[in-house]
Amino acid sequence: MRSAMNQTLNADPQELAKFSELAHRWWDRDSEFAPLHAINPLRLGWIDGLAGLPGKRVVDIGCGGGILADSMARKGASVLGIDLATKALRVAQLHALEAATPNVEYRETSAEALAAEQPGGFDVVTCMEMLEHVPKPESVVQACATLVKPGGWVFFSTINRNPKSFLFAIVGAEYVLNLLPRGTHEYLKFIRPSELARWTRNARLDLVQQQGMQYNPLTRRYWLSGDTSVNYLVAARRPA
Repeated sequence: MRSAMNQTLNADPQELAKFSELAHRWWDRDSEFAPLHAINPLRLGWIDGLAGLPGKRVVDIGCGGGILADSMARKGASVLGIDLATKALRVAQLHALEAATPNVEYRETSAEALAAEQPGGFDVVTCMEMLEHVPKPESVVQACATLVKPGGWVFFSTINRNPKSFLFAIVGAEYVLNLLPRGTHEYLKFIRPSELARWTRNARLDLVQQQGMQYNPLTRRYWLSGDTSVNYLVAARRPA
């Protein structure tokens, strides 16, 4: 039964287990998730600047412990966070209760299942740091396109696949600077911007913007730039 389920769900059991083991540390800003807390204001501002979050209905796919979902709700959006890592979702739910975060809820479901249930149900769809962890990222992109309303926004962030990204995102981040636990990423699962652009076009989304995300380990500062050679973000819209 389990093997049949794994064939149906676009999820890697090892990836789910990896993040479930760390679930209790999601909201510890000095933990393995410190980089997500550090980049969250940057990606939140970018999303809000393009889509205007107040009053919008948002789904955050692969929400983990709810770092982005929580901040979007506090910006005035009505947010649904979804994930398949049960323990991470429980942490997100508990944090929402403890912090009294308004207008946020969490569900254990996949992007594809929610797309079948609520096509065109959201003004904004976010899928950040998630595509490089699933077996079929193009399926998630298609689900995002199905979930968003005509005229709505879809946001992705992921990691480019090239020698520089291997050096920076794996060797540097996981082994030298210890920004992330070793084994967080697999190089062959990284996604070139041209591949993500093709999937967005195939899903009938219009590519609006690509931004690179840079990091200075000396100042511990993150910023957006035109350099998409390692970490990058993509904004797309469904035609009205």
